[in-house]
Amino acid sequence: MNGSGELAGGADQAGGGEVAGGGDVAGGGEVAERQRSALGLRALAHPLRWKLIDLLGTEGSATATRCAEALAESVASCAYHLGILAKYDYVELVPGQAGREKPWRLTSHRQDLSAEGLGLGLEGELAAEAAMEAFLDHEFARTRERLRTRSLERDEWRDSCRALGSSMWVTADEFSELAEELTDVAVRYAARDEVPANRPPGARLVRIFFSTSVAPEPASGQKQED
Repeated sequence: MNGSGELAGGADQAGGGEVAGGGDVAGGGEVAERQRSALGLRALAHPLRWKLIDLLGTEGSATATRCAEALAESVASCAYHLGILAKYDYVELVPGQAGREKPWRLTSHRQDLSAEGLGLGLEGELAAEAAMEAFLDHEFARTRERLRTRSLERDEWRDSCRALGSSMWVTADEFSELAEELTDVAVRYAARDEVPANRPPGARLVRIFFSTSVAPEPASGQKQED
């Protein structure tokens, strides 16, 4: 890392759902209303629920038994947390499936964790913070796991596994432009998530994660230093 805060290295994350601090929620008005409540946001403030979201995003659908097998959890625990996610319309049972145990699937590959503009007050802000913290904990845990296995990848995949942190002086308009450009890159191939036929031969699941933030304003009388 140099003076500008740049870091190059390996940090590949694999997983399903897309998350944005602000943006659109897929689904109709009733679904969006349940998701975009304080309780709906709070439903995402649990680490196992993010693992379930990722697994369903990766596999397309899965039963509670399959989730338990893949995540080394009990079937009862997976069934309970899938039920909570279903209550707030993050997941749903796959229709038309026979058998005693039915598979679950995501209602959307995107989850919006922002309480901005919802009129939820402090309760909503705290719920959004709790959901985002759980998401970040899950995201960074996957980053560490992938870092540990990066050396096992073939060169053509390992060389593109990177992490970068960079601090810079920009205007608000430039900051907005950067955020939009990064978002466009992050979702460039998102259409392949739900339609396997759209994936070219040799394609593998990779993860792009980015976060943008602004430093606090200096206290009155203080000057920001380079």
